[in-house]
Amino acid sequence: MHFPRSSGLLLHPTALPSPWGVGDLGPTAYQFVDFLAAAGQSLWQILPLGPTGYGDSPYQCFSAFAGNPVLISLDQLIQRGLLSYDEVVEASRRYDLNADQVHYGEVLAFKLPLLRHCYERLHEGGAPDMAAAFTQFCRDQHAWLDDYALFMTLKEVHDGRSWHEWEPELRTRDPKALAEARTQYAEAFTLQQFFQFLFFQQWLPLKAYANEHQIRIIGDAPIFVAYDSADVWANPELFFLDPEGKPTVVAGVPPDYFSTTGQLWGNPLYNWQRMAQDGYAWWIKRLRAAFMQMDILRLDHFRGFAAYWEVPAGEETAINGRWVKGPGAALFKRLEEEFGALPIIAEDLGLITPDVIALRDQFDLPGMKVLQFAFGGGSSNIYLPHHHVPNCVIYSGTHDNNTTVGWFEDLTEEEREVIRGYLGRSGSDIAWDFLRLAMMSVADMAVVPLQDVLRLDAKARINTPGRLGGNWGWRFRDDVLNAGLAHGLHFFTEIYGRLPPSPEPDEPAEDTATEDELVYDPVDLAATA
Repeated sequence: MHFPRSSGLLLHPTALPSPWGVGDLGPTAYQFVDFLAAAGQSLWQILPLGPTGYGDSPYQCFSAFAGNPVLISLDQLIQRGLLSYDEVVEASRRYDLNADQVHYGEVLAFKLPLLRHCYERLHEGGAPDMAAAFTQFCRDQHAWLDDYALFMTLKEVHDGRSWHEWEPELRTRDPKALAEARTQYAEAFTLQQFFQFLFFQQWLPLKAYANEHQIRIIGDAPIFVAYDSADVWANPELFFLDPEGKPTVVAGVPPDYFSTTGQLWGNPLYNWQRMAQDGYAWWIKRLRAAFMQMDILRLDHFRGFAAYWEVPAGEETAINGRWVKGPGAALFKRLEEEFGALPIIAEDLGLITPDVIALRDQFDLPGMKVLQFAFGGGSSNIYLPHHHVPNCVIYSGTHDNNTTVGWFEDLTEEEREVIRGYLGRSGSDIAWDFLRLAMMSVADMAVVPLQDVLRLDAKARINTPGRLGGNWGWRFRDDVLNAGLAHGLHFFTEIYGRLPPSPEPDEPAEDTATEDELVYDPVDLAATA
């Protein structure tokens, strides 16, 4: 699927400013959309939105369908009357809510009790229109919501332990045991459903607001799901697990130039043969949910659909693995039957073989180019702009890269000189040199991390792969997105032909909702969800 020539920024909502320790889906998210529109941007790329666990990584979520309660805006709940400003401020004094770095443990300890208070007030008869919408939401989303809510409830009951450590009857999902658990822990179960209701009640209007401003949301979906997730617990037959529910083989990548032992990810692997028997129903459900939340979806580790690296469970490294053929075209043909042309970006970085390229091109999916990967190997490097093709997305860097300033500082002087020669510039403003290089590329879409727009150094890096702890926490202050910055972005976006099309002057004005209507109309939201 070819996309119109356009550009945008990469920023996960957790990095947005807010007084409550983490970015959320409240006022500053709308302000960020306004900034994007003023800057002539038409894309907002985010990381996976799911509920995170150990390590706080959005790529290891408890569900491929659910939203992260940490993103729920307390300001909107205050405006809705479910919380008071004074009680939120009073609660915040007991925690380290940092304006520059997310401390997830502190934020969760602060935020979840407040969300529980909202549920109690709703249960006591507050906001009856919201109560009706909540009931409708649970009914509409039961296919994934009930399993997720029970999974999270049972994790709490078991002090956070992985599901394979639960009692056998719960681990193996004995129907009688599950029914008893839902009855015994009914309030906790409903509370988890309520958290999801609040999340989608806030996310869907924000997406609608972005779309009204000609901005499309690019979401992100890891190919594999976390082992300790509702997805694996509720669908064990779709994965290679032993009778105890433990993986027999796990995901990784083989040894390469960067790692002599490869990377052992540990995710359970899909039983693709079993998935094919019901027409890849789980993947259809997953993408239907994703396309409700996003306009475009980036599929992480796309090469795994052609062939993936299988490592026996219990190995300490990824050395003793093997390549196994993935579902290939069969899966994507089925997805096309269901959804038509697929609004998908194929993350095709790393070790890419001809079968991966063939699969990507068969379904006309844009791949990715990263400028930080371009300056090694001479003029034949495929990431250099003179090798780009229209049907791709060009990035200065991704969430796994250093900021462009930090990356440039880490290079040798000889390496920097090669880049200066290619750019014809001194490199004194390397972040915007790369921004300009991305904008001028023939790639249909250009996406730049906000850190590069702000010319930030390595301190603003959001993720260092392989590092335990300290990732995913970067935030920015609300005074940095000013009119001058928007003007500079707009200038390059315009001269390189990436502005969104202007509305036709004779078109009737759309009957658009106000921000308040978008955010606080739960009945309409339930229908949308």
